Amino acid sequence: MLGIIGAMDSEMNALFDQLTDRQEEQIGFSRFVWGSLAGVPCVLSKCGVGKVHAAACAQTMALRFAPEAVLNIGVAGALRDGLQIGDIVIGQCAVQHDVDTTAFGDPPGLISGINLVEIPCDEGLTALIAQAAREAGLRSLTAAIATGDRFVAAPDEKRVLAKAFSAAACDMEGGAIAQVCYEMHVPYAAYRAISDTVEGAETEYTLNMRDAAAASARLLPVLLQHWRENHG
Repeated sequence: MLGIIGAMDSEMNALFDQLTDRQEEQIGFSRFVWGSLAGVPCVLSKCGVGKVHAAACAQTMALRFAPEAVLNIGVAGALRDGLQIGDIVIGQCAVQHDVDTTAFGDPPGLISGINLVEIPCDEGLTALIAQAAREAGLRSLTAAIATGDRFVAAPDEKRVLAKAFSAAACDMEGGAIAQVCYEMHVPYAAYRAISDTVEGAETEYTLNMRDAAAASARLLPVLLQHWRENHG
């Protein structure tokens, strides 16, 4: 079974509707819906916005459903110039830009306990995402995706995060899901469709969020086909 987590209705509702042999359960804040999606056994959840909601959802999914891997999908803001609305950023790793113990000599983003700044994404699943993006006709790049409990809109701050973490996109959930998966020994991967460019976050997000979510959803059936071929 593959676990798929998104933050918002716009990212997940169409996928819920496509499940066959569908069952669902509400556990805490998160709704879990499972069945077959494009012929692949999947459990889907809309976790809600922010790192705490995301972590709670990922932990519950891991314990209740024991997925073979967890995939985080949805939309994100661009941190690099040149990325356009609907482009796909595939996670090479996840970082949490708002974790800061630099006062004690730690590097920015170091997560205490696991002692990592960059939480690696599963290489095999990441390669399948890149292949699926090409076949779906979507522009993509593979880079770090940065996470924090704040919507980052200022262009100067976006460029600072890009430089500090070699990141191409910024969201509010992925790093927390990645941390839970790392600690639970569950393979993790992520991709995000760009909803707002470096210069246009304050106006573009609302206008383009649904189109970006549609680009994210467009990639998924192609990815699931390759997942099925590789997992029987």
